[in-house]
Amino acid sequence: MDPHELSMTFEEHRPRLLAVATRALGSRADAEDAVQETWLRLQRHQGEGIDNLGGWLTRVIGRICIDSLRSRTARAESPFGDRETDPVVTEDVDGPEDAALAAESVGLALVVVLESLGPEERLAFVLHDVFAVPFAEIGQIVGRSADAAKMLASRARRKVQDQPLPTEERRQRREVVDAFLAAARGGDFDALLKVLHPDVAWYRHTAHGHTVRMGANELLAEVRRGDPARAEARRVNVNGRPGILAWAAASGRPIALISCTVAEERIVRIDSIVDAARLNRMDLPPRHP
Repeated sequence: MDPHELSMTFEEHRPRLLAVATRALGSRADAEDAVQETWLRLQRHQGEGIDNLGGWLTRVIGRICIDSLRSRTARAESPFGDRETDPVVTEDVDGPEDAALAAESVGLALVVVLESLGPEERLAFVLHDVFAVPFAEIGQIVGRSADAAKMLASRARRKVQDQPLPTEERRQRREVVDAFLAAARGGDFDALLKVLHPDVAWYRHTAHGHTVRMGANELLAEVRRGDPARAEARRVNVNGRPGILAWAAASGRPIALISCTVAEERIVRIDSIVDAARLNRMDLPPRHP
């Protein structure tokens, strides 16, 4: 196939490929990398002997996504972002920019639930239930039979149905985050328990890597060890979700950025960055609005 014709044909498929990769990986940057890798493989192949280009491209990007998901699992990677992709932090107001971020967040709300799935389950569910890819093709991508791929998607579907989806109403999410912030400031541990899901997951990113803790009691123990007087904090918008930014009271330097995932009027997940160097290089709102 002529290189120009190959490029034009690929561009026709790009939006769908990007949508598949974004849903599967939960990161626009990772999705764009996957699409670019798909293009490079098509270039090497030169389009020769491909009867169904759309199906071929879906299989290729699916395999790229499954490799990426498996690699994440091996590294215990958190989807909050890596050192090269910092979150977008803005004032939590109803301006056009924040509305756009919120719309994207709602559109990707399912990704929060997909994080609980294994790589094969996640990809099988996304490809079949979201993009109607046949199980025979999914099986080729994940290295299973068509029946096994169907079982993967079915198991993933049950898990998704059992997981609470993030609340879409921004006002409700803000109220929950505000209640968490007020309870933490006042040391009101009973109030904290009311806004934390018992099995809340806490991803903590430091200069040395990240850790994952589970359960409200783990989070409460950390709050008990802290001194509210040594920090100032207020609500901000983190990648379209309500979050909290904290500064050291004495120096005014940012010390923590927190993103909260809210479902059924409780916080089900907290992601925090406490890496001082990373926070200092980020474009953050001022200490006082």
